[in-house]
Amino acid sequence: MAKKETQEPTQKRILILCVDRDGDLEVKAGVKTPLLGRTANLDGAVALALKDPEEPDANAMFEAVRLYDRLQNEKQPEEIFEVATISGSELGGVSADRKLVVELSNLLDSFSANEVILVSDGYSDEAILPLVESRVPVSSVRRIVIKHSESIEETAALFTKYLRLIVDNPRYARMALGLPGILVFIFGIFWGINLFYPGTIYYYGITIVIILGGFLLIKGFGIDRSVKGLYTWAKDYSPPPLPMQISNYTIFAGILCVAVSVYLGIASVTTNAAPFPTNLAGWLASSPKIATFFIEGIMNLLVVGLIIVLFGRSVRLYFERDSKLLRNAALIVTVAWSRWILEGTAHIIYTAAYNTESSIIDMSNPVFSNFIFTIIVGILIGIASVLLIYIVSRSTKDFFQKTDKNQPK
Repeated sequence: MAKKETQEPTQKRILILCVDRDGDLEVKAGVKTPLLGRTANLDGAVALALKDPEEPDANAMFEAVRLYDRLQNEKQPEEIFEVATISGSELGGVSADRKLVVELSNLLDSFSANEVILVSDGYSDEAILPLVESRVPVSSVRRIVIKHSESIEETAALFTKYLRLIVDNPRYARMALGLPGILVFIFGIFWGINLFYPGTIYYYGITIVIILGGFLLIKGFGIDRSVKGLYTWAKDYSPPPLPMQISNYTIFAGILCVAVSVYLGIASVTTNAAPFPTNLAGWLASSPKIATFFIEGIMNLLVVGLIIVLFGRSVRLYFERDSKLLRNAALIVTVAWSRWILEGTAHIIYTAAYNTESSIIDMSNPVFSNFIFTIIVGILIGIASVLLIYIVSRSTKDFFQKTDKNQPK
């Protein structure tokens, strides 16, 4: 046992790391990374090569596996080799590097390497070299260069391949096609508005420019792919259960009512509190009036919107047999009564600011007495709601029992 412990510090754990910075392995082949082990890397390389036989990243993965096999046959007793692949993002830049760092950290947790042999398919992948060296020493870099024939036919085929890459790859299409498409499209519109060249050729020129600009714009920003994705989503969309639909619709309607209530509050202030002051002292003096008319304008539809949201939630809780239904019903009653509390608050604010004949805190003052009465009734409603919830929950225990059984433990 002691002998084994003395050997472990001198052990060399070498990771042969293949880097796919632009994320072709996940985008084209649908293979999730990181990949650790010869079998996983070989299967991933085969899957990528089947999707795109001309993909350089597949060749880099094959080279990593070949290098692993060669080093396994030549290794010393103290050496342990492993092969792995990490991938970034098709967007490139910071997001790709951050994803590569996360996957590299996960690999080092699974295989604590002493050094790394980096395998890449180009200089863009080697941009991660400082990131790798900051975590584990890099002992070698193997760069794979794909050989091409110098014949004119293969040069034309290669040009066609990269032209197709510019059109179909969102990373390059936005700059290579999208921006020129916008410029050409705008030029065509300006050309049509200003009527630079009258005559038949003028209309042909406008048509060509607009069609070319529209095509570049659509392909450059992936509008065609977005429309296709939207069509697929709409075709495969399955609506949620009816209680959930009711809850969602009532939430939308409630939010709309609240938004309209804010508009009505602003309109009430604009109508009744104008003209507005122009200095800070004037704003402070007019703030009670502004607050009063804003509350009076907002209170009715605000309460209605909140009740609509709570009612839709109550419907969903009823179908789900959730015991929260009782508390939700009590909350509806409390929110409904808050309308009169808001009205009393508005009257109190206005009277306290502009009534100089008597003290506002006086039971003989009808505004103050009505406000106190509203508060007391609201408290009594809250207490009655709590008692009612307790009584109803005990009498309807069997109704809510199904939800309790289905809850995760």
